[in-house]
Amino acid sequence: MPELERGERLQIMLNAEELAAVEDFRFQRRMPSRASAVRELLRRGLAAAGFMEAGAGAKSQDFGVLDHNGSGDPDSA
Repeated sequence: MPELERGERLQIMLNAEELAAVEDFRFQRRMPSRASAVRELLRRGLAAAGFMEAGAGAKSQDFGVLDHNGSGDPDSA
């Protein structure tokens, strides 16, 4: 199996609730690392139909792991 090369590092900041959601996702799927869980979440998000695009003037704080009601489902807001 060819070795994966990941030459870029991505740093993000999460609040405690967002980190708990990522960790829950990871442990429920028995994923080997936090990074693998984040990559899987990114893959799923990019593959989703109708994903939200950033509008003009959007700020980093406008984008989070969880919606405002804490469910993790943006359609349930």
